[in-house]
Amino acid sequence: MSWKTVRTNSIALRLSALFTLVALAVFLLIGGALYKQVDRSLDLLPAAELDARYSVLESALTRFGTPEHWVKITNKLNLLGEEDRRIRFWVVSGDRGYEYGTPDTDIRHFAAGPLGMRDLRLADSPYPYKVLVSELPALQGRPPLRFLIGINTETFWHTQHTLLIALISLAVIGVLLASALSYWVARIGLRPLLALSQEAQELAPPRLSGRLRLSALPPELEQFARAFNAALEKVDQAYSRLEAFNADVAHELRSPLTNLIGQTQVALTRGRSAEHYFEVLQSNLEELERLRSIINDMLFLASADQGSKATALTSSSLAEEVATTLDYLDYILEDAQVRVEVRGDAQARIEKAQLRRALINLLNNAVQHTAPQQVIQVHIHSEGAQVCIAISNPGPAIGDEHLPKLFERFYRVDAARSNSGSGNHGLGLAIVKAIALMHGGSVFARSQAGANTFGMLLPA
Repeated sequence: MSWKTVRTNSIALRLSALFTLVALAVFLLIGGALYKQVDRSLDLLPAAELDARYSVLESALTRFGTPEHWVKITNKLNLLGEEDRRIRFWVVSGDRGYEYGTPDTDIRHFAAGPLGMRDLRLADSPYPYKVLVSELPALQGRPPLRFLIGINTETFWHTQHTLLIALISLAVIGVLLASALSYWVARIGLRPLLALSQEAQELAPPRLSGRLRLSALPPELEQFARAFNAALEKVDQAYSRLEAFNADVAHELRSPLTNLIGQTQVALTRGRSAEHYFEVLQSNLEELERLRSIINDMLFLASADQGSKATALTSSSLAEEVATTLDYLDYILEDAQVRVEVRGDAQARIEKAQLRRALINLLNNAVQHTAPQQVIQVHIHSEGAQVCIAISNPGPAIGDEHLPKLFERFYRVDAARSNSGSGNHGLGLAIVKAIALMHGGSVFARSQAGANTFGMLLPA
């Protein structure tokens, strides 16, 4: 396994780190709770043992107080101390004859404190003593006593320490084991993703028609694969459109360039009159104008593709804008011998120069497909929050399979490009769509009742 495979930003290592943190948190919580519980139980053991020891001595201490009996008690205390070196006894009294354990100043001061279970630190022991302090009243000539029974907590402390070390060791081993197992499990769980990645790497141009297989994928990866396939479908369509676009661009630019080169070569083969050279230059100028128009349109569409928006918006009458455009197209309409009727009106916020460019393209498209002596209809009306500009011209029906594609670049119903002339290079309707989108609108195309309608929907 290479370092590249296990680099620090891999999903397997991230999952392993997360599992390790979870395991560490679990071990800390469980170990801490267990240690506290055992520590609490160990704290109770010295007190329980002292209570047991005192209960054995209590009857002898409280029933008799004569000097003879006191000698028996001291002998019994000596015997108990020898049997268990952890246990120590002290008796503090105003009468030295009734004292035991040679209590020093510290012991006397401790014994004078409150009754019950308390901790006592002695100079000869690094570990504290758990001491039970009780008071015996005067009895049969014996003065009142303070009886102290203590147990060294060294054994209990060592038990606690050993338990703590064991818990820490087990936690470390458990975390390391959980880390290794989690990485192994993550690698196994990510195998479908690795296979999916290898399959995706095989999808590259021009093999964009392939798709990721959805069979035998976990639900999470299946959802991702579906989204990836959908994105790949869009990329495939865009790639196909790009190839067609490149072919169309080459075709559209080749024709005027071929004409320019051919006419210039013919003119240079032998001497010509000034009038002939003038005609050649005039023809070349028309081809150059056509080239410039194609390039300008392509640059405009490229800018629109990058998300350009119409900014210089003004509220205007659409009927007035159509009338202004018709004035500009007056000679074209006259040459084509067609008439335009405008019906309706609506107000919209538009960028006038861009809208007029779209109207020129729509009207030019209608004029090119309208026979002489016929009428082109322009309908303007409101549709809720939008306004509609629809331009209809009589003509042969357009198949439904073509209608959704008519606003694509260089798309023509006639595959032979019979309409490819100097005034039509296949970008007019694409520019209309781009301008509509720049205004936040849309375009449409319909073919019914012997009329073909192209138009735009713009925000009111």
